[in-house]
Amino acid sequence: MLLSCLNKNLVEAGCDEAGRGCLAGAVFAAAVILPSGFCSEELNDSKQLSEKQRNALRPLIEKEALAWAVGIVSPQEIDTINILNASFLAMHRALDQLTVQPQHLLIDGNRFSPYRDIPHTTIVKGDEKYLAIAAASVLAKTHRDEYMLRLHNEFPQYGWEKNKGYPTKKHRQCIEAFGATGYHRMSFKLKTKN
Repeated sequence: MLLSCLNKNLVEAGCDEAGRGCLAGAVFAAAVILPSGFCSEELNDSKQLSEKQRNALRPLIEKEALAWAVGIVSPQEIDTINILNASFLAMHRALDQLTVQPQHLLIDGNRFSPYRDIPHTTIVKGDEKYLAIAAASVLAKTHRDEYMLRLHNEFPQYGWEKNKGYPTKKHRQCIEAFGATGYHRMSFKLKTKN
């Protein structure tokens, strides 16, 4: 059973990212503030849910949350500032858009770049422990998957509708065969042809 909060008396926002290990596409992050008393038997770390389960949970989270937002950092920005800093920036961009001001941040992972003067707690595997982080992981993943499907329509040869930009064997083979697109992260090891 996931925990509802770390600090009962504070407005907490959970943050998580999606797409950090991809060769193509932007990195997405979500920030979610859930109401006290929110519960969901189905909600879990997005990686432990099927695509169908994630897509069913997304409208519930977006409807029930006190506030939620998604931040995006482009492949070009990732190449400029590196993927770790891009993940933090995506979280900051999500937090910038929240319509409710959080008093504390729950961050999935072991590192974070402080956001304004709001205290934060980093939690390894936080998306398996706290509802707000799990909700953020579902929103980040579903919004990013939707984006990758749009990119797939532009470049169907890379199989992004299935691999979502992750470094599968087929994706690497397609990069070798067709070269890189403007959506590929050039700072990553792509194995493109010369």
